[in-house]
Order: sequence, then structure tokens, then C-alpha cells
Amino acid sequence: MAKRAFQKIAIIGLGPRGLGALEALADCATARGVRVEVDIFDIYPEPGAGPNFDPREPRHCLLNTPLREIDLRRPEALDFAPFAQWLGRRIGEDDFPPRAELGQYLEQRFAKLKDAATTLKIRHYPQQVESLQRDGATWHVRAGSSTHGPYAEILMVPGQPPTRPDDQLAEWKAHAADHGGTLAAAYPARLLEKAADEWSGQAVAIRGFALSSFDVIRVLTVGQGGRFIGGQYVASGREPACIVPFSIDGKPPYPKPATGEIDVRYEPTPDETGVFRKAVSKASTGTAEAAQAHLTGALASPVSRILATFGTEDSHSAVCDWLGREWSDPGCQEDASALEVLMNGVAMAEGVSPPSIGYGVGQLWRKWQDPLRQAYNPTDTPPATAAAIVGFDEGLKRYSYGPPVSACRELMALMDAGIVSTEWARDPDISPIDTGWQLKVRDRSVTATVMIDAVLPPPVPQRVESALICGLIADGNLTTLEDLGAHTASDGRLIGDDGKPVQGLSLLGRLALGSVIAADSLHDCFGASSERWARGVLSWLY
Repeated sequence: MAKRAFQKIAIIGLGPRGLGALEALADCATARGVRVEVDIFDIYPEPGAGPNFDPREPRHCLLNTPLREIDLRRPEALDFAPFAQWLGRRIGEDDFPPRAELGQYLEQRFAKLKDAATTLKIRHYPQQVESLQRDGATWHVRAGSSTHGPYAEILMVPGQPPTRPDDQLAEWKAHAADHGGTLAAAYPARLLEKAADEWSGQAVAIRGFALSSFDVIRVLTVGQGGRFIGGQYVASGREPACIVPFSIDGKPPYPKPATGEIDVRYEPTPDETGVFRKAVSKASTGTAEAAQAHLTGALASPVSRILATFGTEDSHSAVCDWLGREWSDPGCQEDASALEVLMNGVAMAEGVSPPSIGYGVGQLWRKWQDPLRQAYNPTDTPPATAAAIVGFDEGLKRYSYGPPVSACRELMALMDAGIVSTEWARDPDISPIDTGWQLKVRDRSVTATVMIDAVLPPPVPQRVESALICGLIADGNLTTLEDLGAHTASDGRLIGDDGKPVQGLSLLGRLALGSVIAADSLHDCFGASSERWARGVLSWLY
């Protein structure tokens, strides 16, 4: 193929996923013996870390992955230590590192790549991109009063962009504005921690009871000077009087296995993983019903084998029945209270109690996240099938994306201390009132003067508050799978409204959910999707 007139590439948004793509590009360019110019547009002060891993965030906001499992692909051309080696002996292999520590590491990797990569010439523009203009086979970037380009390829890495609020949140925002109430966002956690200085003695409600709620609860307690000593919480006196998390089902996520020795007992065999890969490949090309059958078949036998090693008596048919109910109504198999979920989860995670079927399924599914992505992401999955498989994966996150055992123990200690209450955790009736929000379950109510939103919005491009994304949709360059994210090809190229890939325009990450799966993983940022994009771009540029 003849060399193209322009080989410049723009990356809009960086963070871990953009960094992973940039590193993959460096490796591919080295292998091809070419040099590539890359302009990065990211307004964030620490673009390599991004907002989720901002080095300025509080140290009590933790990853949901233990150190022993963090293995991020590193560029072959650069000599950079693995994360665990970079950390030194600051934490143990079973501990969950602070997200800010990982952010420092990623930012240093980005700095070294900029300075030392011989195959990339990198410029960073701290500008907000507002629109893209096509000019024949190339693109221009409009950022404020500046225009940059031409570019042969533009990669967008939007991460978790701001979205229009759902109806409930929109109503609450209007209520807070009209009545002077306090409606706060969970992140940035450092800003929430500063705001919480004014909430001592008040009742604070948390919308959402998933991983983000654990960060919020730490900010409201440890972040206000409280301490955990000997399994008990010692208050500082600056905390809210009561913290009330709530969600539709009222259940927190289950903790991950406490140690590597316990975790390895959930390991699949190589043969089981091979069967699973084939099942995902078949599931991704057929109907939703066929996908359920393929994946249930691949899961049932390994789960039964794993449970048997713990002495669990559940039969193969019981596992299949649990999986069947999970496909149709995730979580319907469980009717435990929030406290029971915490207690049972800790007992299973510490190996004190044998795992339930759900816990066994969730841990095996966690270990198969890479094979799942590797088999699913390169496939053009029918929309209904994509919705079914993505829904199954999202439902299992209550097990597979769980917090550390220590966080669950801390939450129980806060409940014992009377600072956190789960009495209104399960789908309370919520009424905006002059003094805040009244939460009611049966005949019991509590008035929260502060409401914190800890719900991660779904990755729906039409709801994104971005002139760039809105413009791409209006121009027909960004289409979506029904009720899912952006439609992309296996190498990340956007699929336009003519059903064909848009040359020179790609998108990676969570906003393409449906075209890709399990995109919330840190490891995925440095995985095969980034490599496919880099190989694809250089194959048609040179």
C-alpha cells in the first residue's frame, strides 16, 4: 500500500485506556520501523491517570482489585517496572491499593513514554475538543478558538463522560436549587470530603449501594478523622449523625476472596477455559436464547466442580437453575438483607463458610473476564444477543467486581456504631421536602438534609453532555446498538449510519458497551482492544 500523505494521529481523552492505546501504538510502530506523530487533547492535569485515578484523590479511596492481580501490559520498548515493583513494600499482595497510587504510577508511565519513545512524537494540548471536521480523507479538530490537523486517524477515549441526569436526579437537582438543599456528586472524592466538613451531625443519604458508595462512606467517616481500631469504629465527632445508603435491591456487593490461597480455589482448568472461549464465540454470533444455552453449559460444570471442593452439596441441576434465573432476573435468587449479605460475603471470602452458587459463579466469571473479552469483542454481535450477554455480565458484577473484605468489615463496624443505617436501603419511597429528602420504608422514615449521587450513569451516547459526541451522532458518524453503546468494529472504528466503518474515526471504552463487553476493567485498558486499534491504524497508514 502506498504511503499516505498524512500519518498524524489525534487522541481525544487519555486516562488509562488512552495510555494503553498509546503504548500499544508505540510497540506496533517499533515493530514496523515507523515513526508516528500523535497529538493528545485532554484538559485533565494528570492525563495519564485520568479522573478515576487522580493522584490528588484521598488515599482511602481504594481499587477493587488486590495487588496480586494487577498486571498491566507494559510497552516493550520502554523499561518500566510493574506496578507491584514500583510500589515496593508499601502494601501486601492481598491488599487493595489506593487508586491515587495507581494514578501516580500511570502518570509516570505517560511521562516516560513522552520522553523516551523513539517511535512516537507526542504533543499534549490541554484543550476541550468541541467538534471534528472532515476534509476528504483527513480530519480536523476544533478546540476553542483553535483548529488542529489534518489527522489521518482520530481516536476518542471518552471514559465516563458527563451525561444528562435521569428523571429522578433531574427532579432532585431542581429541588435542591429551589430549596437550598445539598445534592452532591460522589466524585471527585477530595471535593466531597471538603464539602462534608459542613455536614457534621446531619443525616446524609447515598443514592446507590455499589462500589462507589464504599468510597463515599469512607470519605464521610475516615475522611473526617474517624478511625478503625480492633474492628470497631472510633468516631471523631465530625461525621454525619447518620449515613443512609439505598438502592433498588438494597444490597451491597460481595467481597472478593480475602487471600490468594482462597482465591486460587476458584481457578478454572485450562480445558474449562477452552470450552468457555468456544462458548463465548458461539454465543456472540447467534440468538440471545442460544447465547444463554452456550454460556450456561460452559459455566455449570466448572461451578459444580469448584463448589464440590468446598464441600457444597449443590447439584449440577441446581447450578443450572440458578443460572437460568440469573439470565431472566439478576439477583432474584437472593432475599438477604444488607447486613446478611455483608456477613455471608465476608464468611465466604475468608473461607469460613462454603461459597453459595452465586458466589462461585461470580468468582469464576471474574477469572474469565479476559477470555470473555477476547472472544466477544472481535465479533459483530447481533444487538439482542449483545444486550443479553452484557446484561448477564453486568448483573454478575455484584460478585465479580466486589470490594475488599476490609471494606465490608468496616461497613459492619459503622453499622454497629450507629453511624450507617441500612434500614432504608431497599427501594425506599423518597419525597423531596423543604428540609431535604424524606426516605420511608413501611412506617419508618428519615429526613436527609444531604443527598449524594453515587450511581454510575449507563453508557448511552444519546445522553452524553458533549458537543463532540452530539455532533458525531447528528452527522451520522456515531450510531448505537439498540439500548446499548456506540456501534464499533473490532478495531474500534465507529460504524456510521450507512452501516460501514467511518475511516479515520475510532472510539474505545465503556461508551461502546455492547460492541465490547466488560469495559470497566483496568486490565482491559491495556489489553487486546488497544492492540487491535493500533495494529489496524498502522496497517492502513503505512
